[in-house]
Amino acid sequence: MITTMDIMLKNKALGVYLQDVNHLDIKTIEGNVSLRAFIAGMLSYYPRWIVFLYRLREILVGMLGLVRHEAPDVLPSIKPEDLSFEPGNKASFFIVRKSKEDIYWVAETPKDKHLKAFLGVVTEKLSAHHSRFHVFTSVKYIHWTGYVYFNLIRPFHHIVVWRMMKAGIRGSKIT
Repeated sequence: MITTMDIMLKNKALGVYLQDVNHLDIKTIEGNVSLRAFIAGMLSYYPRWIVFLYRLREILVGMLGLVRHEAPDVLPSIKPEDLSFEPGNKASFFIVRKSKEDIYWVAETPKDKHLKAFLGVVTEKLSAHHSRFHVFTSVKYIHWTGYVYFNLIRPFHHIVVWRMMKAGIRGSKIT
């Protein structure tokens, strides 16, 4: 039986994001959208409860003395055609690191002193219009505060990523 990890490691370029990390989780969902529409929908998902969690996060960041990243004035609504696949370009607050159209997309959170984190999506085509999306988050702790920070937000992380994936299947902004 082929596993999700097999599918992801089939793309050898992704190995660097999946190995030698302190935390790796992979979630899978199916739908009838393109990779671009899926990611655009995920990155445009900002309901009030997530905005509230980001505000709580700022308190935690202050307590741990972590890098404060500037919050955008307007929450981004990304159209599939505007989503960058070019390494080094921004996609919401992420920085694109590696991509291959219709196959995979990997982005990194902005540089921090406490951890390094990646969000990636790998597509598994099931039929002409139906795909399975394997969404991974990998985290490497740089400092002890990375361990503390991530383990405090981890329960919320799972909920947020799952809801972002559901929004991605809808392929449009959900509020």
